[in-house]
Amino acid sequence: MDDEERRRELGNNDAPVEEELETTFDRIVEEGAQRLHRTWASVLVTGLFGGIEVGLGVMAYLAVEHETGSRLLAGLAFSIGFIALLLAKSELFTEGFLVPVAAVAAKEARPGQLFKLWGGTLAANLVGGWIFMWLVMQAFPEWRDTVIDAAAHYAMAPLSVQTAALAILGGSTITLMTRMQHGTDSVPAKIAAAVGGGFLLAGLPLFHSVLDSLLIFGAIHAGAPFGYLQWLGWFWYTVLLNVAGGLGLVTVLRLVRTKELIKERRSDAEGGARER
Repeated sequence: MDDEERRRELGNNDAPVEEELETTFDRIVEEGAQRLHRTWASVLVTGLFGGIEVGLGVMAYLAVEHETGSRLLAGLAFSIGFIALLLAKSELFTEGFLVPVAAVAAKEARPGQLFKLWGGTLAANLVGGWIFMWLVMQAFPEWRDTVIDAAAHYAMAPLSVQTAALAILGGSTITLMTRMQHGTDSVPAKIAAAVGGGFLLAGLPLFHSVLDSLLIFGAIHAGAPFGYLQWLGWFWYTVLLNVAGGLGLVTVLRLVRTKELIKERRSDAEGGARER
């Protein structure tokens, strides 16, 4: 008896991977297909809520850093934003590097639907975050120096080996957080993953195209010496490298691990298409 036959004998499933991986894969593909078949209105509204809700985390981050001067503690406070995203079922652009991609790989949706989800969610995240940060800076003008100092770390950062690495790690970290949350049915475990991801992204701090854009928007609202051109100069490479980190360091490797399941899904999808 070879290793694969022995594994099937010990497990409770006949799939070519462990039962836990099969269950998680099915959950990811089914959720990804649902998200990719949203209308434009649903994509934009969900993304708008995502920008507003991650703004709660940014507000908590600024409050703690203003009072303590500690970015590590502020990063822990930021996790409130990821918990809000999780429990309120809204969406952040960078959460789309695993679940919908797996659905496209399994031929449960088309690549065009993936780009619609990415583009619509990113635009709506930024609009919602811009509005929310305007409100935050009107409510807490005493945070002006704090937000400008925090945002300058990103807005004034040129593309370099270091900043590229920070953006790649930012994309891979949030994609792994998404994978961890889909690997369990336990709400406390999902929240723990959100706290860990939030701490790493905001506390270290890594480069995250949406989260850090909100800090920059807040600083611009507060009268920062930099503006939207500096933001765009940072934003373009951060978005691309977030995608590269999420896809390259997490998603592709996960898809390779479940390639047999993907083949089965594709075969089923093609068979269903022929029947229709």
